[in-house]
Amino acid sequence: MLATRLTLICHALTPLQKQGRFPDDESVLMDWQGAALSLAGRYKKNRRLMCAPEARTRQTAGLFGDDADIDGALRDGDFGGWKGQAIRELESDSLMAWMTDSASAPHGGESVDQLCVRVGQWMKALETQPGHVVAVTHPFVIRAAMLYVMQFPVSMFYRIDVEPLSATELRFNNLWRLRLETHA
Repeated sequence: MLATRLTLICHALTPLQKQGRFPDDESVLMDWQGAALSLAGRYKKNRRLMCAPEARTRQTAGLFGDDADIDGALRDGDFGGWKGQAIRELESDSLMAWMTDSASAPHGGESVDQLCVRVGQWMKALETQPGHVVAVTHPFVIRAAMLYVMQFPVSMFYRIDVEPLSATELRFNNLWRLRLETHA
């Protein structure tokens, strides 16, 4: 059986992230020319490039090629009425309920549980698709993928930090594995 290699790339920094706000469909903040030069050719050979539908993931995927397929399963969590809102301005009880109860969705969007199920289904489908997939997506999606691979309880969701433009390597060959690589 051929293995599946999945490289999850977090989109580049956005203005709303920098301001401590929930995401909306915003563009990224970056030095495009410098980033394109530093990332050019990193994943060229026999890879399938995918990205979420939001502008920030499509723009970031452009750093790795112009052939990205948009996959709705990679979309960011639906933050409902909190889109674009400053985290510090939200009602604290609602925010705390959302962060401590994975089934909660006080914003009227998607719960963490729902997001994890969606990402888990996408990961399961990849198990039958050998080859290298480079997927540009969001911190929440990468967290959910990590929970799926490591079989962590959903209570670990907020204990995973995902930095802009970070790469997470996962491999499937009868079971999923996290692969830590060096770039020396």
